Amino acid sequence: MNIDMSRYSCQMALPGFSEESQQLLSQARVLIVGAGGLGCPAAQYLTSSGIGTLGIADYDVVSVSNLHRQVLYTPADIGKSKVAIACKRLQKQNPDVKLVPHIEKITSHNVLSIIQQYDIIIDGSDNFETRYLLNDACVMIGKPLVYGAIYQFEGQVAVWNMVYDEDTRSPNYRDLFPKVDATQIPNCTEGGVIPTLAGIIGCMQANEVIKYITKTGELLVGKILIFDGQSMQSRVIKIGSVSRTPVRGLSATVDIPVVSVHELKERIADDSVELVDVRTEQERDAFDIGGTHIPLDELEGYLAFFTDPKPKVLYCATGKRSDEAVKLILRKIPGANVFSLAGGLKAYTEE
Repeated sequence: MNIDMSRYSCQMALPGFSEESQQLLSQARVLIVGAGGLGCPAAQYLTSSGIGTLGIADYDVVSVSNLHRQVLYTPADIGKSKVAIACKRLQKQNPDVKLVPHIEKITSHNVLSIIQQYDIIIDGSDNFETRYLLNDACVMIGKPLVYGAIYQFEGQVAVWNMVYDEDTRSPNYRDLFPKVDATQIPNCTEGGVIPTLAGIIGCMQANEVIKYITKTGELLVGKILIFDGQSMQSRVIKIGSVSRTPVRGLSATVDIPVVSVHELKERIADDSVELVDVRTEQERDAFDIGGTHIPLDELEGYLAFFTDPKPKVLYCATGKRSDEAVKLILRKIPGANVFSLAGGLKAYTEE
Protein backbone atom coordinates (compact mmCIF):
# COMPACT_ATOMS: atom_id res chain seq x y z
CA MET A 1 0.00 0.00 0.00
CA ASN A 2 1.32 3.44 -0.94
CA ILE A 3 0.78 5.77 2.01
CA ASP A 4 0.46 9.49 1.36
CA MET A 5 2.94 10.86 3.88
CA SER A 6 1.69 14.42 3.39
CA ARG A 7 -1.27 13.44 5.56
CA TYR A 8 1.12 13.15 8.49
CA SER A 9 3.33 16.16 7.71
CA CYS A 10 2.40 18.05 10.88
CA GLN A 11 3.40 15.25 13.22
CA MET A 12 6.55 14.49 11.21
CA ALA A 13 7.54 18.14 11.67
CA LEU A 14 7.78 17.61 15.43
CA PRO A 15 11.28 17.73 16.98
CA GLY A 16 12.51 14.14 17.20
CA PHE A 17 9.58 12.82 15.16
CA SER A 18 10.63 11.97 11.61
CA GLU A 19 9.47 9.96 8.64
CA GLU A 20 11.11 6.99 10.36
CA SER A 21 8.81 7.53 13.34
CA GLN A 22 5.84 7.54 11.00
CA GLN A 23 7.02 4.30 9.47
CA LEU A 24 7.11 2.77 12.96
CA LEU A 25 3.47 3.80 13.44
CA SER A 26 2.49 2.32 10.07
CA GLN A 27 4.06 -1.01 11.06
CA ALA A 28 2.54 -1.15 14.55
CA ARG A 29 -0.32 -3.38 15.66
CA VAL A 30 -2.49 -2.00 18.48
CA LEU A 31 -5.48 -3.62 20.21
CA ILE A 32 -8.18 -1.63 21.99
CA VAL A 33 -10.33 -3.67 24.35
CA GLY A 34 -13.61 -1.83 24.86
CA ALA A 35 -15.24 0.37 22.22
CA GLY A 36 -16.84 2.68 24.76
CA GLY A 37 -16.04 6.03 26.35
CA LEU A 38 -12.26 5.47 26.38
CA GLY A 39 -11.99 3.26 23.32
CA CYS A 40 -13.78 5.67 20.98
CA PRO A 41 -11.40 8.67 21.31
CA ALA A 42 -8.34 6.41 21.54
CA ALA A 43 -9.37 4.67 18.32
CA GLN A 44 -10.10 7.93 16.52
CA TYR A 45 -6.71 9.47 17.27
CA LEU A 46 -4.72 6.31 16.65
CA THR A 47 -6.49 5.92 13.32
CA SER A 48 -5.83 9.54 12.37
CA SER A 49 -2.16 9.22 13.38
CA GLY A 50 -1.61 6.36 10.92
CA ILE A 51 -1.37 3.21 13.05
CA GLY A 52 -0.83 0.28 10.69
CA THR A 53 -3.24 -2.21 12.27
CA LEU A 54 -5.89 -1.39 14.86
CA GLY A 55 -7.87 -4.19 16.48
CA ILE A 56 -11.03 -3.36 18.43
CA ALA A 57 -12.63 -5.89 20.78
CA ASP A 58 -16.12 -5.51 22.23
CA TYR A 59 -19.27 -7.63 22.18
CA ASP A 60 -21.72 -4.92 23.27
CA VAL A 61 -24.25 -2.96 21.22
CA VAL A 62 -24.90 0.78 21.21
CA SER A 63 -27.50 2.01 23.72
CA VAL A 64 -28.97 5.48 24.09
CA SER A 65 -27.11 6.13 27.36
CA ASN A 66 -23.77 5.57 25.57
CA LEU A 67 -24.20 8.51 23.21
CA HIS A 68 -23.18 11.33 25.53
CA ARG A 69 -19.58 10.09 25.79
CA GLN A 70 -19.06 7.42 23.09
CA VAL A 71 -18.59 9.83 20.24
CA LEU A 72 -18.26 7.38 17.35
CA TYR A 73 -21.97 6.53 17.53
CA THR A 74 -25.25 8.22 16.58
CA PRO A 75 -28.90 7.57 17.52
CA ALA A 76 -29.26 5.60 14.29
CA ASP A 77 -26.70 3.09 15.64
CA ILE A 78 -28.70 2.09 18.74
CA GLY A 79 -28.93 -1.69 18.97
CA LYS A 80 -26.06 -2.27 16.52
CA SER A 81 -22.63 -3.74 17.26
CA LYS A 82 -20.21 -1.14 18.59
CA VAL A 83 -17.22 -2.77 16.92
CA ALA A 84 -18.91 -3.04 13.52
CA ILE A 85 -19.96 0.63 13.59
CA ALA A 86 -16.59 1.82 14.91
CA CYS A 87 -14.59 -0.04 12.25
CA LYS A 88 -16.83 1.26 9.46
CA ARG A 89 -16.48 4.89 10.61
CA LEU A 90 -12.76 4.68 11.30
CA GLN A 91 -12.05 3.11 7.91
CA LYS A 92 -13.63 6.16 6.27
CA GLN A 93 -11.51 8.40 8.49
CA ASN A 94 -8.28 6.77 7.30
CA PRO A 95 -8.35 4.15 4.52
CA ASP A 96 -4.64 3.41 5.11
CA VAL A 97 -5.31 1.75 8.49
CA LYS A 98 -6.18 -1.95 8.69
CA LEU A 99 -9.15 -2.31 11.09
CA VAL A 100 -9.59 -5.72 12.72
CA PRO A 101 -12.95 -6.32 14.47
CA HIS A 102 -13.15 -8.73 17.41
CA ILE A 103 -16.90 -8.91 18.09
CA GLU A 104 -16.59 -11.18 21.10
CA LYS A 105 -16.22 -11.07 24.83
CA ILE A 106 -12.65 -11.23 26.07
CA THR A 107 -12.44 -14.29 28.33
CA SER A 108 -9.81 -16.52 29.88
CA HIS A 109 -10.33 -18.84 26.90
CA ASN A 110 -9.48 -16.37 24.12
CA VAL A 111 -7.50 -13.52 25.67
CA LEU A 112 -4.02 -14.94 25.07
CA SER A 113 -4.64 -15.83 21.44
CA ILE A 114 -6.10 -12.40 20.71
CA ILE A 115 -3.52 -10.17 22.41
CA GLN A 116 -0.65 -12.26 21.05
CA GLN A 117 -1.36 -10.70 17.63
CA TYR A 118 -0.61 -7.13 18.81
CA ASP A 119 2.37 -5.06 19.98
CA ILE A 120 0.59 -3.07 22.69
CA ILE A 121 -2.85 -3.23 24.31
CA ILE A 122 -5.19 -0.44 25.43
CA ASP A 123 -7.52 -1.28 28.31
CA GLY A 124 -10.78 0.56 27.66
CA SER A 125 -12.88 -1.93 29.64
CA ASP A 126 -15.51 -0.95 32.19
CA ASN A 127 -15.35 -3.88 34.61
CA PHE A 128 -12.77 -5.30 36.98
CA GLU A 129 -12.95 -8.88 35.72
CA THR A 130 -11.75 -7.82 32.26
CA ARG A 131 -9.24 -5.37 33.71
CA TYR A 132 -7.51 -8.03 35.80
CA LEU A 133 -7.76 -10.57 32.99
CA LEU A 134 -6.02 -8.22 30.51
CA ASN A 135 -3.38 -7.33 33.07
CA ASP A 136 -2.57 -10.93 33.88
CA ALA A 137 -2.54 -12.04 30.25
CA CYS A 138 -0.21 -9.18 29.28
CA VAL A 139 2.15 -10.08 32.13
CA MET A 140 2.18 -13.74 31.10
CA ILE A 141 3.16 -13.09 27.47
CA GLY A 142 5.11 -9.86 27.90
CA LYS A 143 2.84 -7.24 26.32
CA PRO A 144 2.68 -3.61 27.53
CA LEU A 145 -0.78 -2.51 28.65
CA VAL A 146 -2.05 1.09 28.62
CA TYR A 147 -4.55 1.44 31.45
CA GLY A 148 -7.29 4.04 31.67
CA ALA A 149 -10.24 4.49 34.02
CA ILE A 150 -12.86 7.18 34.57
CA TYR A 151 -15.44 7.86 37.26
CA GLN A 152 -17.47 11.03 37.81
CA PHE A 153 -14.86 13.83 37.39
CA GLU A 154 -11.66 11.80 37.88
CA GLY A 155 -9.57 9.79 35.45
CA GLN A 156 -6.45 7.63 35.67
CA VAL A 157 -3.80 6.61 33.13
CA ALA A 158 -0.76 4.34 33.42
CA VAL A 159 1.41 2.01 31.35
CA TRP A 160 1.81 -1.43 32.89
CA ASN A 161 4.21 -4.29 32.31
CA MET A 162 7.13 -2.95 30.33
CA VAL A 163 9.56 -5.85 29.85
CA TYR A 164 13.12 -5.04 30.98
CA ASP A 165 14.52 -8.57 30.72
CA GLU A 166 13.35 -12.15 31.07
CA ASP A 167 12.78 -11.83 34.81
CA THR A 168 12.13 -8.12 35.34
CA ARG A 169 9.06 -6.06 34.46
CA SER A 170 7.72 -2.66 35.38
CA PRO A 171 4.75 -2.63 37.81
CA ASN A 172 1.42 -4.02 36.67
CA TYR A 173 -2.15 -3.35 37.78
CA ARG A 174 -1.91 -5.83 40.66
CA ASP A 175 1.06 -3.96 42.14
CA LEU A 176 -1.25 -0.99 42.73
CA PHE A 177 -4.54 -2.81 43.25
CA PRO A 178 -3.90 -6.41 44.40
CA LYS A 179 -7.62 -6.98 44.77
CA VAL A 180 -10.67 -4.78 44.30
CA ASP A 181 -14.18 -5.44 45.58
CA ALA A 182 -16.04 -4.69 42.36
CA THR A 183 -19.41 -4.72 44.09
CA GLN A 184 -18.52 -1.65 46.13
CA ILE A 185 -17.50 0.57 43.19
CA PRO A 186 -20.27 1.94 40.93
CA ASN A 187 -19.71 2.11 37.20
CA CYS A 188 -20.28 5.17 35.01
CA THR A 189 -24.00 4.49 34.63
CA GLU A 190 -24.55 4.20 38.38
CA GLY A 191 -22.07 6.82 39.61
CA GLY A 192 -22.03 9.16 36.63
CA VAL A 193 -19.23 10.55 34.49
CA ILE A 194 -18.70 13.88 32.76
CA PRO A 195 -18.46 13.07 29.03
CA THR A 196 -15.41 15.21 28.31
CA LEU A 197 -13.39 13.15 30.81
CA ALA A 198 -13.75 10.09 28.58
CA GLY A 199 -12.25 12.04 25.69
CA ILE A 200 -9.38 13.39 27.79
CA ILE A 201 -8.36 10.03 29.26
CA GLY A 202 -8.88 8.12 26.00
CA CYS A 203 -6.64 10.62 24.21
CA MET A 204 -4.02 10.25 26.93
CA GLN A 205 -4.04 6.50 26.37
CA ALA A 206 -3.57 7.00 22.63
CA ASN A 207 -0.75 9.42 23.41
CA GLU A 208 1.08 6.80 25.49
CA VAL A 209 0.73 4.30 22.63
CA ILE A 210 2.20 6.75 20.10
CA LYS A 211 5.09 7.54 22.47
CA TYR A 212 5.77 3.84 23.01
CA ILE A 213 5.76 2.98 19.30
CA THR A 214 7.86 5.96 18.19
CA LYS A 215 10.19 5.82 21.21
CA THR A 216 9.57 9.47 22.07
CA GLY A 217 8.91 11.16 25.41
CA GLU A 218 8.66 9.65 28.87
CA LEU A 219 6.07 6.93 29.36
CA LEU A 220 3.84 6.64 32.41
CA VAL A 221 5.72 3.54 33.53
CA GLY A 222 6.07 2.80 37.25
CA LYS A 223 3.61 5.59 38.02
CA ILE A 224 0.00 6.58 37.56
CA LEU A 225 -1.42 9.92 36.41
CA ILE A 226 -4.58 11.06 38.19
CA PHE A 227 -6.59 13.83 36.52
CA ASP A 228 -9.34 15.92 38.15
CA GLY A 229 -11.77 17.30 35.59
CA GLN A 230 -13.25 19.82 38.03
CA SER A 231 -10.03 21.53 39.10
CA MET A 232 -8.17 20.71 35.85
CA GLN A 233 -5.27 19.55 37.97
CA SER A 234 -3.30 16.34 37.59
CA ARG A 235 -0.74 14.59 39.72
CA VAL A 236 1.61 11.70 39.03
CA ILE A 237 2.08 9.13 41.78
CA LYS A 238 5.16 6.90 41.66
CA ILE A 239 4.52 3.22 42.24
CA GLY A 240 8.02 1.78 41.90
CA SER A 241 10.46 0.73 39.22
CA VAL A 242 9.80 -3.02 39.09
CA SER A 243 6.87 -5.34 39.68
CA ARG A 244 6.76 -7.28 42.93
CA THR A 245 3.50 -9.08 42.12
CA PRO A 246 4.06 -12.23 40.06
CA VAL A 247 1.28 -13.55 37.84
CA ARG A 248 1.40 -17.29 37.24
CA GLY A 249 -1.92 -17.96 35.57
CA LEU A 250 -5.30 -16.65 34.50
CA SER A 251 -8.39 -16.74 36.65
CA ALA A 252 -11.11 -18.62 34.80
CA THR A 253 -13.78 -16.30 33.44
CA VAL A 254 -17.17 -17.12 34.90
CA ASP A 255 -19.98 -17.51 32.37
CA ILE A 256 -22.89 -15.79 34.10
CA PRO A 257 -26.37 -17.04 33.16
CA VAL A 258 -28.40 -14.05 31.99
CA VAL A 259 -31.86 -13.30 30.68
CA SER A 260 -32.76 -10.47 28.33
CA VAL A 261 -35.38 -7.86 29.14
CA HIS A 262 -37.67 -9.30 26.48
CA GLU A 263 -37.37 -12.82 27.87
CA LEU A 264 -37.90 -11.61 31.43
CA LYS A 265 -41.13 -9.80 30.55
CA GLU A 266 -42.45 -12.95 28.90
CA ARG A 267 -41.56 -15.09 31.91
CA ILE A 268 -43.05 -12.59 34.36
CA ALA A 269 -46.30 -12.78 32.41
CA ASP A 270 -46.54 -16.54 32.88
CA ASP A 271 -45.20 -16.42 36.46
CA SER A 272 -42.31 -18.78 35.67
CA VAL A 273 -39.60 -16.75 37.45
CA GLU A 274 -39.07 -14.96 40.73
CA LEU A 275 -37.44 -11.53 40.82
CA VAL A 276 -34.74 -10.57 43.33
CA ASP A 277 -33.64 -6.94 43.70
CA VAL A 278 -30.01 -6.72 44.93
CA ARG A 279 -29.81 -2.91 45.08
CA THR A 280 -29.69 -0.74 48.20
CA GLU A 281 -32.71 0.24 50.27
CA GLN A 282 -32.56 3.80 48.90
CA GLU A 283 -32.58 2.61 45.29
CA ARG A 284 -35.43 0.24 46.03
CA ASP A 285 -37.51 3.06 47.56
CA ALA A 286 -36.99 5.22 44.47
CA PHE A 287 -38.07 2.62 41.89
CA ASP A 288 -38.43 -1.14 41.49
CA ILE A 289 -40.06 -3.75 39.29
CA GLY A 290 -41.11 -5.99 42.13
CA GLY A 291 -39.74 -9.16 43.64
CA THR A 292 -37.87 -9.97 46.84
CA HIS A 293 -35.38 -7.40 48.08
CA ILE A 294 -32.00 -8.80 49.21
CA PRO A 295 -29.22 -6.17 49.06
CA LEU A 296 -25.97 -7.51 47.65
CA ASP A 297 -24.01 -6.97 50.85
CA GLU A 298 -26.54 -9.13 52.75
CA LEU A 299 -26.78 -11.90 50.17
CA GLU A 300 -24.66 -14.50 51.96
CA GLY A 301 -27.11 -14.50 54.85
CA TYR A 302 -29.94 -15.58 52.54
CA LEU A 303 -28.30 -18.37 50.52
CA ALA A 304 -30.93 -20.90 51.60
CA PHE A 305 -33.48 -18.85 49.64
CA PHE A 306 -31.68 -19.76 46.41
CA THR A 307 -31.88 -23.53 46.94
CA ASP A 308 -35.52 -23.42 45.85
CA PRO A 309 -35.82 -24.87 42.30
CA LYS A 310 -37.94 -22.02 40.91
CA PRO A 311 -35.76 -19.83 38.62
CA LYS A 312 -34.72 -16.52 40.15
CA VAL A 313 -33.72 -13.46 38.14
CA LEU A 314 -31.54 -10.99 40.04
CA TYR A 315 -31.53 -7.35 39.00
CA CYS A 316 -29.80 -4.05 39.82
CA ALA A 317 -29.29 -0.73 38.02
CA THR A 318 -27.07 -1.95 35.16
CA GLY A 319 -26.47 -5.67 35.62
CA LYS A 320 -23.07 -5.25 37.26
CA ARG A 321 -24.09 -6.05 40.82
CA SER A 322 -26.57 -8.74 39.81
CA ASP A 323 -23.75 -10.43 37.84
CA GLU A 324 -21.60 -10.39 40.97
CA ALA A 325 -24.50 -11.74 43.03
CA VAL A 326 -25.07 -14.64 40.62
CA LYS A 327 -21.36 -15.48 40.68
CA LEU A 328 -21.40 -15.51 44.49
CA ILE A 329 -24.47 -17.76 44.63
CA LEU A 330 -23.07 -20.22 42.09
CA ARG A 331 -19.80 -20.46 44.01
CA LYS A 332 -21.71 -21.35 47.16
CA ILE A 333 -24.52 -23.38 45.54
CA PRO A 334 -23.33 -24.92 42.25
CA GLY A 335 -26.33 -25.61 40.05
CA ALA A 336 -28.53 -22.95 41.64
CA ASN A 337 -31.26 -21.83 39.22
CA VAL A 338 -30.27 -18.13 39.17
CA PHE A 339 -29.89 -15.57 36.40
CA SER A 340 -28.82 -11.94 36.05
CA LEU A 341 -30.95 -9.41 34.16
CA ALA A 342 -28.77 -8.31 31.24
CA GLY A 343 -28.35 -4.53 31.31
CA GLY A 344 -30.32 -4.19 34.55
CA LEU A 345 -33.07 -1.66 35.09
CA LYS A 346 -31.42 0.68 32.58
CA ALA A 347 -32.08 -1.81 29.78
CA TYR A 348 -35.52 -2.65 31.22
CA THR A 349 -36.70 0.98 31.20
CA GLU A 350 -35.13 1.74 27.80
CA GLU A 351 -37.01 -1.14 26.20
